[in-house]
Amino acid sequence: MTISQQAVADWIAAFARAVAADRDHLTALDAAIGDADHGVNMDRGLRAVAEKLAAEPAPDIGALLSRVGTALVSSVGGASGPLYGTLFLQMGAAARGQRELDLAAWTGALERGVEAVARLGKSRPGEKTMLDALAPAVQALRSAAGATVAVAMGAAERAAHAGMLSTIPLVARKGRASYLGERSAGHQDPGATSAWLMLRAAAEAWKAS
Repeated sequence: MTISQQAVADWIAAFARAVAADRDHLTALDAAIGDADHGVNMDRGLRAVAEKLAAEPAPDIGALLSRVGTALVSSVGGASGPLYGTLFLQMGAAARGQRELDLAAWTGALERGVEAVARLGKSRPGEKTMLDALAPAVQALRSAAGATVAVAMGAAERAAHAGMLSTIPLVARKGRASYLGERSAGHQDPGATSAWLMLRAAAEAWKAS
């Protein structure tokens, strides 16, 4: 099975709904170790994404993902805008001109985006960031090569969820949370949480694929 352009659009819409539903939770997580605005910012950004996609229908998956990235960069405050924007812009570049993606192409696009996030944030897994959810998800997708999209995305979602939970005992090494030092331990990272929501949305949107 392949991932169609409509399936990608459905995923983005599902991600937006998930963030809207968990906006207050994401903000509460951020209040403990950050600026208390992650949920609000991500919700605002994904609303802007919906407006942009409605106003400018995309000719292919690459253009769709690139427009998501552009909207997030311009509308999400703090570090999340550039990081999520970069993720989607790089995924869009990887999928340029494509109207459908097989599992290998989807995995490659996500991996390219995640690698760009790591470069931009000068970070790596284990530093209490969104990478703690994203990197295990990519690894799970690589390990699921040959499976259906639904099975692979289920594995990626579970890996991302475990990665998200793994941030709780970590001491933050990057971003606003790093200012707290040892006091950042014991709190779940909001960026890893929104990244898990993103991957859960894909798993749910594509569970029949």
